Amino acid sequence: MPLSLRRGVVSAIGERHERLVRLQVDGIPCVAYPRLTGDVELRDDVLVNEQARQLELGSGGFDVLYANLTRGLGLPAEAGAHVMALPYTPGQVARRRAEEDGELPAGLDGLPVVLCTLHSQVAPVCAALAGVRVAYVQVAGGALPVSLSDAIRTLKELGLVGVAVAVAPCLDGDVDCVTTAAGLVWAAGERYDAIVCAVGPGIVGTGSRLGHGALALSETANTATALGGRPLLAVRTSEADPRERHRGLSHHAEAVLDLCLGEVIVASDADGEGWQEAVAGLPLLHMGRGREDDPAFFRAAYAAGVVARNMIGR
Repeated sequence: MPLSLRRGVVSAIGERHERLVRLQVDGIPCVAYPRLTGDVELRDDVLVNEQARQLELGSGGFDVLYANLTRGLGLPAEAGAHVMALPYTPGQVARRRAEEDGELPAGLDGLPVVLCTLHSQVAPVCAALAGVRVAYVQVAGGALPVSLSDAIRTLKELGLVGVAVAVAPCLDGDVDCVTTAAGLVWAAGERYDAIVCAVGPGIVGTGSRLGHGALALSETANTATALGGRPLLAVRTSEADPRERHRGLSHHAEAVLDLCLGEVIVASDADGEGWQEAVAGLPLLHMGRGREDDPAFFRAAYAAGVVARNMIGR
């Protein structure tokens, strides 16, 4: 299917963050990534990709700014960058990669690596890890720009996440890496105590057992095992999901475990004790459901963080 681009004019600016701008183009909600497309201001002449909104999927009901024709043409590449993100696509952009900045460690030396198959699990996992140095590593399977995540922005502001790493094809992190292996050992080399991995906001899925973005976490688990890390799965479980395949232990979690080649630790329900107090004040929302609507989901994620915390220093 071809790109669905339309030309428009910026009609309103909503939230403006360092790496994300929420705006309207001709009155229609849109997001822009200024590190990729340049600054954006009222009345700028822009191109937006509207395909996901047209199909009522993917981007969550908003367009994505594709190019700013007023002030976004002829932008220079990042200094020292020569490895392309989204290579050979219309959106390719050169990014500096952490692998280029020095020798990386050979392995993870037992570092806990928490696997979140949904982005909404990250906040409760990190709540359980409060007080230790946490690196967030975003892998394929959901949104690609790390900067789209309000949760990661909030967790960094609260000191619950120290750095956000984008693993290709993800991009726009504090640090970008070509491979999952490089992202994991980079975090180890920077002396983070735990690594939390997840897909970005939203999840790619076809409804089939092997056709969903959560399986990126089985690949992450296998990489962590090969590098001497200790992978833990934040189990996706629910008592409130209207879809039968996600009630109880989700078929996503089962598929991830089936494809893991080494041991993957799964927390028990008892490990989730005290989760409600620990997550107070954090942005918790899963498929439109909050902590009161689907407590089992958030408790299970928190439990994975507790187990990871208990592993640190062993």
